[in-house]
Parts: sequence; C-alpha cells; structure tokens
Amino acid sequence: MATDRSVADVLQDILRNVQDILRSEVRLAKAEIRQEATQAATAALWMTIGVVGLLSAWMFLLWTAVYALATVLPLWAATLVIGVAVACAGGTGLTAGLRRFTRMKPMPERTIESLQENLEWMKQPTK
Repeated sequence: MATDRSVADVLQDILRNVQDILRSEVRLAKAEIRQEATQAATAALWMTIGVVGLLSAWMFLLWTAVYALATVLPLWAATLVIGVAVACAGGTGLTAGLRRFTRMKPMPERTIESLQENLEWMKQPTK
C-alpha cells in the first residue's frame, strides 16, 4: 500500500509540474503578444503621422493650383516647394511606419521554442 500511495504522490507531483509549465507558457505568450501589440501601436502612430503629412501636402498642392491660376509665378512656386517638402516628410513618416510593421513577427517565437523544448523534455524516458 505504501508504494501505491507514493506512486500516486509522484504522479500528482508530475501533473502539478506539467500544469505549472503550461501556466508559465501562457504567461510567456501573453507577454510576447503584449510586446507585439506595443510595436504595432508604435508603427500605427508613425503611419498616422505619415498620413497627416501627406494630407497636409495635398492641401499645399491644392493651394498651389489655386495660386497658379490666380497669379502666374512667384507665389505658386513657393507653395509648390512647400507642398513637395511636406510630401517628402509625410512619405518618410509613412515609410518608417511600414518598415516597423514588416519587422514584426506574427507568432510568439520564444513561446513556441519553449514549448518545443518542454515537449522534448517530457518525451525523455525517466529512470
């Protein structure tokens, strides 16, 4: 009877350890997903800045067309230069945001790697 009880205790300990490992993996996955969400928010902010810059450039380009029709040279040339400069700034911000999005990893790699290690460990024969 004593050996039955100790085997049951060992099995319960193993079950508790497996549960602890799985809980740890879930916590790791949550942390990785939180980190990815933060990176996505930063990339979205840069894209928003880029879009605002491009919309501002569009406004200046429209003003350029108006001034080009109203007067013939100096005023529209100045607004065209400003419009091009704002478009370059907006394009730079948008490119920076897109680059950040492409660097993001869609899967929680560290969690997957850790789970694979744990599976390999569990497959090892015990003595």
